Amino acid sequence: VQLVESGGGLVQAGGSLKLSCAASGFPYLSYTIAWFRQAPGKEREGVSSITMSTEKTTYSDSVKGRFTISREVLPATVFLQMNNLKPEDTAVYYCAASIWPDIALDGEFPYWGRGTQVTVSA
Repeated sequence: VQLVESGGGLVQAGGSLKLSCAASGFPYLSYTIAWFRQAPGKEREGVSSITMSTEKTTYSDSVKGRFTISREVLPATVFLQMNNLKPEDTAVYYCAASIWPDIALDGEFPYWGRGTQVTVSA
């Protein structure tokens, strides 16, 4: 399993960014991809998840209504559209995966990407 994130960068508050996670190595489509983030000095936070086969999604309360997760199957890619960004969204964003469907954000994700930095200026 391999996960590769891209799309991070520097944006002003109120702006938008779209992250991508390219996933490979999964034998079946029924797996969960999630986005997590970690800001300096803070604990890692689950942001959103999607089950690849059903497109069932979950969001943390902190991003609900501002972020949208979506996916393409071929090639397997998960997107995180982030709108109305706030300085508190600044963090390293990680893509993570479980081979099982419908895994909650506080569940187990054995596979991780290296992360992409998102910085939101005030």
